[in-house]
Amino acid sequence: MALLKANKTIPDLFVFLTEEYNVDKKFLFRKVNGVYEGINYKELKSETENIALGLGALGIKRGDKVAIMAENRPEWVFSDMAILSLGAVDVPLYPSLTAESVQFILNNSESKGIIVSNKFQLNKVLKIKPHCHNINFIIVMNEKDVTPKTQGLYTFKEIQDMGELFAKNHSGYLKDCIKKVHEDDLCTIIYTSGTTGEPKGVMLSHKNILSNVTKTLEIFPINQDDIFLSFLPMCHIFERMGGYYTGFSSGGSIYFAESIESISQNIVEVKPTILTTVPRLFERIHSKIIRNIDSQSYTKQKIFYWAVEIGLQYMYAKKEHSISVPLSLKRKIADKLVFSKLREKMGGKLRFFISGGASLPREVGEFFEAVGILIIEGYGLTESSPIITANKLDDYKFGSVGKVFPGIEVKIAVDGEILAKGPNIMLGYYKNKKETDETLKNGWLHTGDIGHFDSDGFLVITDRKKHLFKTSGGKYIAPSHIENLFLASKYIEQFVLIGDRRMFLSALIVPDFEALREYADSHKIEYSDNHDLVNKKEIYELFDKDMSQFQKKLANYERVRKFTLLDHPFSIETGEITPSFKIKRKLVEERYGSIIDEMYDKSEK
Repeated sequence: MALLKANKTIPDLFVFLTEEYNVDKKFLFRKVNGVYEGINYKELKSETENIALGLGALGIKRGDKVAIMAENRPEWVFSDMAILSLGAVDVPLYPSLTAESVQFILNNSESKGIIVSNKFQLNKVLKIKPHCHNINFIIVMNEKDVTPKTQGLYTFKEIQDMGELFAKNHSGYLKDCIKKVHEDDLCTIIYTSGTTGEPKGVMLSHKNILSNVTKTLEIFPINQDDIFLSFLPMCHIFERMGGYYTGFSSGGSIYFAESIESISQNIVEVKPTILTTVPRLFERIHSKIIRNIDSQSYTKQKIFYWAVEIGLQYMYAKKEHSISVPLSLKRKIADKLVFSKLREKMGGKLRFFISGGASLPREVGEFFEAVGILIIEGYGLTESSPIITANKLDDYKFGSVGKVFPGIEVKIAVDGEILAKGPNIMLGYYKNKKETDETLKNGWLHTGDIGHFDSDGFLVITDRKKHLFKTSGGKYIAPSHIENLFLASKYIEQFVLIGDRRMFLSALIVPDFEALREYADSHKIEYSDNHDLVNKKEIYELFDKDMSQFQKKLANYERVRKFTLLDHPFSIETGEITPSFKIKRKLVEERYGSIIDEMYDKSEK
């Protein structure tokens, strides 16, 4: 177990790291003028305490809510630790949220202030501020983005200066605040965007989150030598618990990626040992690798696919404890010719990936293990802080989300719904008793997910309870399983299955336009733009042929009989996907209703 010390609250963790641990160790890194620079625990202490006391000077006290809307950066950590040290509650917001969503959350949470990163986020808040009656102040991390001076608008530095001044007249103020923070206190309200309805504020206590951190460090061999590359939004509980608090609690180092677009470059620079991410990243990396290989010479393709086959044989033999000498030798050759080069592109030091947020296709997990990169998949919700089950490094099965986390109980309801109980389960939804009562019954969290335990005790998720639909022929369909199958195609970026109360299944498909343009160019298919491209007969035929390969694995009633290629992706900005990249199925079906109807109308004529 690599937990440095068992702490009951997040401010306790802050005090331990900044006063008892290796205070001069640089552990938090961000890019400054193109180079990664580190921050040590001593600097964490002064930066955080000054912000906390500055917030105290603004009147923030125990129980008050303060929102944070920023990309991953050190100031996110300083703000979080500062708010919690006062006994206050933070409300993290996705930087991608629309002004309307921000307004709803600020009002619903009764936030008294908000800390934002830059001018773009500031403008969003200024636009809605007249309708946010609880907001007394806005703090901007980027100093240059605050002009002209406005009532209630401050730079991060101004608040820290106010904190220094406040400290002179309030000796021991912050220490007293920290002592009063209890493990059962409300720590954070995280708004789940949900695939239906208004966002719900999930209330998590210090105990909820730290119980999950403790068990994570019991299960995974994470220690002070580990390096995390942080790029998933810290406002998401998966990154906050798994990348941030777990990294802190193990004494590891955290590097902030510059952006999602720069991950491939940052991963080579940082050389992380652990990466928390979502399955879509692996699917993209896998597609890119295959696309790159398919554009190489016949000899290189042959070597690559031979190596992958050897890697898979080795993987299966290892599980059966029956690795032969010839197979071991072939694996070494495959590693030298192919696998080592792929691992080098991911920094070369990755011990394992931790995947969550959606289900990982089995084929993708097996491919990465074959090349020597293990993906450990877990399962959970914001409401469970988040982990409920997880695979382990020495006990895992692709296609499953692992075994139940220690200290947590899981049972399957009569209708197949997964229920969970434990110290990690939320306090409830903020100011929403109706939803709380529906979701928490007798201490059991009703996850809304359908699943079962296999014969070895691994949990297998089938689908979301609300997503299950029935064809007019009376067959029940679990769309996620089918959608994930097609997402393995190198030509498919997004896939939405349609078929509720319909005679057969159809689909809306967003192509991977990079892969599609490469195909069109190599086959001399002329096109002017994406719209023109998806309407080409040759492209439709390409998808029809590509999909027929995947259809073989499906029952007859699960097969997609019609599909439409869209010329633009579903996005957060258009409201079609949530900030955690889940498609809002109901909204998409409404918005593309005429296209969907056309697929069925044509077949009936």
